[in-house]
Amino acid sequence: MTPLLLIGAGGLAREVAQLVHAINDASPTWDLLGHLDDDPAKQGAVVDGVPVLAGSSEVFKREDARVVICTAGPRDTASRARIAARLALPGERYATLVHPSASVSRSSAIGPGSIVLAQVVMTAAVSVGAHVCVMPHVTLTHDDVVEDYATIASGARFAGGVRVGRGAYVGAGALVRETLTIGPHALVGMGSVVTKNVPAQEVWAGVPAKFIRPATVITEH
Repeated sequence: MTPLLLIGAGGLAREVAQLVHAINDASPTWDLLGHLDDDPAKQGAVVDGVPVLAGSSEVFKREDARVVICTAGPRDTASRARIAARLALPGERYATLVHPSASVSRSSAIGPGSIVLAQVVMTAAVSVGAHVCVMPHVTLTHDDVVEDYATIASGARFAGGVRVGRGAYVGAGALVRETLTIGPHALVGMGSVVTKNVPAQEVWAGVPAKFIRPATVITEH
């Protein structure tokens, strides 16, 4: 089995560890070595049976291991991009993890470092970039495009031809009308119904979704 390291030890990282177990239950694939976290208080702990080994620089000592960056949250939509920029690993070092219960069509594509959790559906010609996080029960339909570092929270549903920009965050249960664009580092609130394009670096929420305020974006570098 291929050695695997998860960067982060928070909620998403715990979910990804369980995803790895589900993959291995279906077909032994990954030797999950543990979490890497730069918070010294977490190092040495055991999280849901998986050890927190060291800081993220450990990836350079384990050149045989594949890596997944497991940080996500609406308060910092650029965290995965910052970590990836700092580590500067080649694309082939990153694993792509897809839950066995996900339905991913033959015409869809998922980039390196991306995470697809349980019961996700990608119907036809869906394009998911690098380091994207797709949470459980998300539905992406024909010709949807999700750019690098975006996060689609649980239960969101997109009609066809939607484009989600780099580092955007779409909240749980959001609905997005066909052919719309959600701009880079935009934030769509949970349960929102998006009927208009959402500009970059803006927060929209409601039914229908409306502009709330500018988004606070911590730099990617």
